[in-house]
Amino acid sequence: MADLSAQTTQPQTLIHQPGVASMPPWTVGKLPEAPRLTLRSWAMLLGPGLIMGGASIGGGEWLAGPLTTARYGGAILWLATMSIVAQVIYNLEISRYTLYTGEPIFNGKFRLPPGPLFWMFVYLFLDFGSVFPYLAAGAATPLAAVILGELPEKTHSYTLLGHNITGFALLQVLKYVIFIGMMAPLVIGGKVLNSLKAVIGFKVVFVLGFLLLLAVMYSSLDTWQEILSGFFKFGSVPVLDPSSQSVAGMENVFVSLWQGRGLPKIDWHLIGELGALAAISGSGGLTNTAISAYTRDQGWGMGKLVGAVPSIFGGRELKLAHTGKVFLISRESVARFRRWYHVVLRDQLVVWGPACFVGIALPCMLSVQFLPRNTVADDWVVAGMTADGVRTAVGPTWGQWYWLMVLFCGFLVLAPNVTTTADGVIRRWVDVCWTAIPAMRAWDPHRIRGLYFGALCCYAAFGLVSLTLWDPVTLLKWAGNIYNAALGFSCWHVLAVNCILLPRELRPNWGLRLGLVIGGVFFMALSVVSTMKMLHRI
Repeated sequence: MADLSAQTTQPQTLIHQPGVASMPPWTVGKLPEAPRLTLRSWAMLLGPGLIMGGASIGGGEWLAGPLTTARYGGAILWLATMSIVAQVIYNLEISRYTLYTGEPIFNGKFRLPPGPLFWMFVYLFLDFGSVFPYLAAGAATPLAAVILGELPEKTHSYTLLGHNITGFALLQVLKYVIFIGMMAPLVIGGKVLNSLKAVIGFKVVFVLGFLLLLAVMYSSLDTWQEILSGFFKFGSVPVLDPSSQSVAGMENVFVSLWQGRGLPKIDWHLIGELGALAAISGSGGLTNTAISAYTRDQGWGMGKLVGAVPSIFGGRELKLAHTGKVFLISRESVARFRRWYHVVLRDQLVVWGPACFVGIALPCMLSVQFLPRNTVADDWVVAGMTADGVRTAVGPTWGQWYWLMVLFCGFLVLAPNVTTTADGVIRRWVDVCWTAIPAMRAWDPHRIRGLYFGALCCYAAFGLVSLTLWDPVTLLKWAGNIYNAALGFSCWHVLAVNCILLPRELRPNWGLRLGLVIGGVFFMALSVVSTMKMLHRI
């Protein structure tokens, strides 16, 4: 047990360090003091929660969420509650590692036995699908609708600027433009984190502001009540009519058992869709791991001593250390660590978590308000039907403008996430290579910008090829199942990292450990159910 009152002169490296010997040892520094949380400092401290909260409002929240609630109503949103709460615990725990070491959580995972080579193959599989630019493909549809004044049909011919162009050709051009255009924030602005803040901040203010305006002005009190109460109706599931075998509505499993009616006849064929709702709530997959990297780049905890990833244009003075930096355990350092943890806790509970709930509630509210119950449609058909419902409710004077704004919000929901997804994938592997590969550890710390930019160019080239040759949305159907498995496995892996690599004084309490275990089971179960549904086993 470490002597918490000891004030020891700090060495350059740790003599005894847990983890595999193939990863470089941490150096030692002094943990900076956490900022005091005042009304004036709150806005200045916005960081990882803002970026990931804005990024969590994506294609799932805009398309899959409203599609599910249009069919089943708001009672199904309790799945989103479970998913978001589990991810809050996960986000806190990956940030715990970063506060102590200044390293992203991926580096910590690679420090555990059997070593980085083994974990590289595991996570290359679990990260499958992240490299495919499906968001750019999705964002092209609403942008084309705004340009044309109607949802595009691939086989139709349209006149633009005096030239005829098919809907397919227009969508293909817009995919390329959106994909390349959304790479720009990652190469300018000094620190990449600051560019992401600007992009996501605009998205959050515009999209949520407009949707809130619609909800206040055109949604009934019953719709508000249905959506808000739905987040707490745990156990509500779609059930079948025994006589017709068709969906008879929603029933609560716990209420049915309590009243002695036994287990209701659950429609297991639709469980895969409900699992998808839980999967798209929050961030999902390995995208959450970016929070730990943003915690470092924000300069929180020991991240302040390690550095940050700079953009290729600007930020020439920024650099990133090859290894993490930890602090020695004393009464003072443990107290400082807890204050830093409270900063992360505030970021999750006040920014990220609420952003996730609002981000899924408002689009679902529109679908419940403007679409008839049991609506069954695909992707942008539902979004177009919702926009049509808004146009009818607003009236002929402003209806068309609102129709355009609803679809433009769809574009803003998806396009900025091209940026955050690219950054998340790149920095996951750039950070690991920067630390794990001996040849790169010999590079000057300023050269991280060149490595990041080179990886970005490779990612962009692959994205353009995949947009030309493949349908990214089809590929993502399988990748989505892997996302759930990846997050479930990562919950357990993070628990192992924090219980093995961190000093006892900094490890999570038993409540948080249990939360990670349950979260892992929850997401793994979703993956199994969704996979069996795709294989037609249920």
